[in-house]
Amino acid sequence: MLAALWANIFPTLAQETIVQGKVTDAASGDPIPFANVVFKGTSIGATTDFDGNFLIKTQNPTDTVVASYIGYKSRSKVVKRGVQQTINFQLMEDVTNLQEVVVKAGENPAFEILRKVVRNKNSNDKRKLTAYEYDTYTKIEIDVDNLSEKFRERKIVKKITQVLDSVERIAGEDGKPILPLFITESISKVYYRDNPSLKKEHILKTKISGVGVEDGTTVTQMIGSSFQEYNFYQNWLNILTKEFVSPIADGWRIYYDYDLTDSLYVGNDYCYRLDFFPRSPQDLAFSGTIWITKEDYALKQIDATMGKQANLNFIDKIRIQQELTKTDLGAWVPIKNRVLIDVEQVGKYSPGMLAKFYTSNKNIVTNKPLDVVFYERSIEMAEDAQLEPEKSWDSLRHEPLSETERNVYKMIDTLRNIPIVKTYTDIIKVLVNGYYSVNKVDVGPYLSFITWNNIEGWRVQGGFKTNYQFSKKWVFQGQLAYGFNDDRVKYLASVQRILSRQRWTTLTFRARRDLGRLGVDDENLADNPIFLAATRWGYFRRGYYSDEYRVSLQREIFKGYTQRISFRNWNFEPTYDFGFFKPPAEAGAQVFNRFNTSEVSIESRYARDEVFLQNDNDRISLGTSQWPVITLKYTHGFNGVIGSDFDYDKLRFNLTKRIKTGPLGVGYVTLTGEYVFNALPYPLLTLHLGNQSPIYSSITYNLMNFGEFVSDRYASVQYRQYLEGFLLNRIPLLNKLKWRLLATSNVIVGGMRQSNRDLISQYSPTGAETLTAGYFKNGKPYIELGYGVENIFKFLRVDFIHRVSYLENENARKFGILFSAHFQL
Repeated sequence: MLAALWANIFPTLAQETIVQGKVTDAASGDPIPFANVVFKGTSIGATTDFDGNFLIKTQNPTDTVVASYIGYKSRSKVVKRGVQQTINFQLMEDVTNLQEVVVKAGENPAFEILRKVVRNKNSNDKRKLTAYEYDTYTKIEIDVDNLSEKFRERKIVKKITQVLDSVERIAGEDGKPILPLFITESISKVYYRDNPSLKKEHILKTKISGVGVEDGTTVTQMIGSSFQEYNFYQNWLNILTKEFVSPIADGWRIYYDYDLTDSLYVGNDYCYRLDFFPRSPQDLAFSGTIWITKEDYALKQIDATMGKQANLNFIDKIRIQQELTKTDLGAWVPIKNRVLIDVEQVGKYSPGMLAKFYTSNKNIVTNKPLDVVFYERSIEMAEDAQLEPEKSWDSLRHEPLSETERNVYKMIDTLRNIPIVKTYTDIIKVLVNGYYSVNKVDVGPYLSFITWNNIEGWRVQGGFKTNYQFSKKWVFQGQLAYGFNDDRVKYLASVQRILSRQRWTTLTFRARRDLGRLGVDDENLADNPIFLAATRWGYFRRGYYSDEYRVSLQREIFKGYTQRISFRNWNFEPTYDFGFFKPPAEAGAQVFNRFNTSEVSIESRYARDEVFLQNDNDRISLGTSQWPVITLKYTHGFNGVIGSDFDYDKLRFNLTKRIKTGPLGVGYVTLTGEYVFNALPYPLLTLHLGNQSPIYSSITYNLMNFGEFVSDRYASVQYRQYLEGFLLNRIPLLNKLKWRLLATSNVIVGGMRQSNRDLISQYSPTGAETLTAGYFKNGKPYIELGYGVENIFKFLRVDFIHRVSYLENENARKFGILFSAHFQL
């Protein structure tokens, strides 16, 4: 009683009420940075840091503390007066609280701030630096969420009920339960230099624990900070292959509305707080909050979220949080990043998935560029990266793991030892890789196990290839197939020696006997196994048997430039009526229908900013970001070498490029040209691939008939423009469907010299009329133009194609409606 009286008379001597804790998302368990935590009825409070932590204190009488943040339901908790205590908050997302934008007379005060941000971009963007480097720590966790009672009752899930019963604590005391599948950490050194623009990440240490993850070398390369870096000073950010517009893009006013809500100190920087919202909810744009420094008009912090209304499939939410610091040269560099990707439920009672990424950067060094040769490998992993003892990680991490994260490691170890989990993991691997792993050998590919065509009838095929457990230098592969209609055995045998992984170098020997399809190049389709397998089905109008022997040497000479030289001997045995004269064609000359060739090819390929991952004994290309891929190939055929019938020269050029077109989406262009210098039978020329099926294909001419055109010289342009939701997002009712428009065009100009036409015989050696191919006339181009709608029911695409030229040709189709299925974001 006396103490209470004393406190009322002398309040400055009263005991402080101190509250510390953490604010997290109830659904994901992730921290919520920049949230407001205040004592109710007062102005005393604080903003959570990047990790969601807060500390507030007061001597005023109060019994309640409130946590709130935009997009979440506020929450209150009782406080004990006069003591130090820990109170944690789990906030639920407020999906019904739609933000209103109030329009007042005069200009929005946020606009002047945004104009100054754009004017100061060049000074604040880290890309102004000639070079920078820093130490980075990366952490990734993948979880299954939305674990409904219906899902838990499934027969398979019941077998892991014991694990599920303990999972509720992962998201927090009152958060939703999640089931962790994968967690990994890495320590890297990141280097960047300008002029030329080059980047390298050297992964020094890594730790991986996940269901279905074995060796982890590919995963290790993908978990580095290079794949979690987003620069909001760029107008467009590429996220999951989609282009999102930045809230501080040059054209910010076209895409966003803004509200200046506060001005406050964030650390040592006085900042304006601006909330932003997309003008069209269906656009690939964000809503959230940015903090802009008053002194430099630089981005200090950002919390950006893309919601379910956006025209994006299978994603409930993408959230990016970032904190930046100013370097000694004025540019601002991210020091902390957090990304959350919430994958939606496939069915009403099916679970969803959460992918959480966190990076922390420190020890930033600016303007000390290294030699260009240092950056040759974009991603490099230290040989002992996976050998770090567990105890050492406590000193390597930039921040210690939370108790929840330590529990995740334990839970994953338990999960992957459950038999039913192992079984389903193996099934998923087969679906993804096409092979079933049996110790040191992978059995497959399963896509070609059984097929049917008019020549072979039903065809069965089996095969194998050795994996990295067998050898990291040698790869052996074999396949055996049998056609029940043609009663022939086919085979493939291959040996590859990996000579260098630093500058990827391989030497390959291959022998093959198989049925081919004229116009289908197996080598060019090797990166598209699904389409390649599909070419085994259906009606072969121009099939042929072939025995092929090949040896090739490939080496990456320097970053982006690969040189390959190969020797190939193969024969042509047609399954259709075919005849030709040997050059020069003369009256009464003998008609042939089979030939043999031996050729050497030299191929140069340059892709300046292409990124590769080493996947065990393979190399996977992740494509380029800005520069085109250019390929030049020269082929020389030798007459009389191992029974070869012809002497010839070919030159082929190809260029492919992805083009960012801002609000118009993304375009893809392919330029190809080839010239054959000699007179040859038309199977050795270029037979342009037509399409007489109702299925659309981007690599074919979709209204061209099979064998309609063959040429000894040609140039082609193929262009695809994906407009995303550019128009349909702005049409009421239609925007709810999330359909997307697209446009296509195929143009080819070619010709065939008279010397090549003269080699075509009207009759085969048996006297049957031959099946020949047509050719382009007087330089007239073949043109087809198309438009279409994709994302119908999230997977169906419909193309409407118009053929513009050569309408007079026999059986020419003027118009076609084609279908295809694509599961895409």
